Amino acid sequence: MAAFDEEPILVNTPQTLEQMSVVELQARIETLKTGIAACEAEIEKKKAQKSAADALFGDDN
Repeated sequence: MAAFDEEPILVNTPQTLEQMSVVELQARIETLKTGIAACEAEIEKKKAQKSAADALFGDDN
C-alpha cells in the first residue's frame, strides 16, 4: 500500500485555556477536581498502609 493510500494520523492537540469556552473551562475544572480527589484518596490510603506496617514491624526511621 502506498503512503498516500494510508489513513491520516490524527494528532490530538490540546486547546489552550484562551481557546476554551466558559463551559469547557468549568468542565475541565470539574475533571481536575475529580483527579485531585482521587490522588488525595490514594495518598491517604498509602499513609494508612504505611502506618499499619510501621505499627506491625516498627518504624526504623
